[in-house]
Amino acid sequence: MLRISTCLVAVLLVAGSLHSASAQTSEAKPSKMKLTMAKLKEMKAKWAMNRPKLKVCRIEAKKQGLSGDDRWFFIADCMEKN
Repeated sequence: MLRISTCLVAVLLVAGSLHSASAQTSEAKPSKMKLTMAKLKEMKAKWAMNRPKLKVCRIEAKKQGLSGDDRWFFIADCMEKN
C-alpha cells in the first residue's frame, strides 16, 4: 500500500511539473512575437534615415553569412557604431 501511494504521488508531481512547464512556454511565445515585431518596426524606422550606412551593414552581414535574428542583431549593432 505504501509503495502504491508513493508511486502515485511521484506520478502526480511529474505530471504537475510538466503541465506548468508547457503552460509557461505557450504563454511566452505570443508575447515574444509581439515584442519582436515591434522591435523590428522600430529598428526599420531608425534605419530608414541613414540608408547608405544600412547598405554597408547589410553587405557586411551577408559577407559573414548571417541569417535570421543573428542578421538583425548584427545590423543593429553595426548601425549603432559611429
